[in-house]
Amino acid sequence: MRLFFALLLTIAVTPALQSQQSKSQREKFVTPPRPVHTFSIVARDPATGELGVAVQSHWFSVGSIVPWAEAGVGAVATQSFVDPSYGKLGLELMRTGKSGPEALRALVAGDDGRDVRQVAMIDAQGRVDAWTGKNDIAAAGHFVGKNFSVQANLMANDKVWPAMAQAFENTKGDLADRMLAALDAAQAVGGDIRGRQSAALVVVTGKPTGQAWKDRLFDLRVDDSSEPLQELRRLVTLQRAYNHMNAGDLAVEHKDNEGALREYSAAERLVPDNAEMIYWHAVALVNMGRVEESLPLFRKVFAMDKNWAILTPRLPKSGLLPDDPKVIERILAAANKQ
Repeated sequence: MRLFFALLLTIAVTPALQSQQSKSQREKFVTPPRPVHTFSIVARDPATGELGVAVQSHWFSVGSIVPWAEAGVGAVATQSFVDPSYGKLGLELMRTGKSGPEALRALVAGDDGRDVRQVAMIDAQGRVDAWTGKNDIAAAGHFVGKNFSVQANLMANDKVWPAMAQAFENTKGDLADRMLAALDAAQAVGGDIRGRQSAALVVVTGKPTGQAWKDRLFDLRVDDSSEPLQELRRLVTLQRAYNHMNAGDLAVEHKDNEGALREYSAAERLVPDNAEMIYWHAVALVNMGRVEESLPLFRKVFAMDKNWAILTPRLPKSGLLPDDPKVIERILAAANKQ
């Protein structure tokens, strides 16, 4: 039976709404043979309410299929001979008030391909469960802990998911740090028997705004790499830096200049050679009336790439720098002091 019907059985739908279902929705669901064998973790941080999914696989672009998360609702990892509708329908069920385990049970019960699925679901309260089909390719299994579940299939050995659980439970840091540790632990004990190709990490905030683009703290994918976990860690660091930049911009809007400068400095410490961050830090200083402090930063950026100096005179028209030729002249003079 198609998973869609399992969803209907667990959500009260009026006859009028039922009559509006399209013919395509009522047709039998046929699962394509997409063997996205992998290891993953779904988790919740009880201190912040953040929800997340992290995954690695020897399969191209695993991040486009396996991880699903919505702030204030839950997170899903759907893998093995993957049916992506578990992600969409699982979140829909949890959004209506079903727990993660209840949503998972309902969808598994309605899936003729359940024996080759592997799925984990966690809701916003941390209620979590996982399913490993009896015909998943060995080594395959899962471990459900407090506020997390780890699951893996087509692994080199059966040490993978216990190692993931131990690493997640014993690692300090935020949710992204702890999930990355779980992925590293899986790879360290053997990982996917075929090797590695792609990885992904999604973390959503514990305080949903109703605007999904604001609620995603991390939404990162490595689609094809010989070292996907190393690249994923690099992207996580870069995203942290940009999160600081965004917080700095917000502080500027709130007239909190010192708070803004702290955030910009934190971003630069994470990625010290990123010209973009240094440049906008300098621009913020100018707009605070601290032109002299901005000049060393402008000088550093202009030394990296002269195009930033070409860009600078264009900013006053958009209100991003003061419309003061003398100020612009002072900034551009930094380009000549290399």
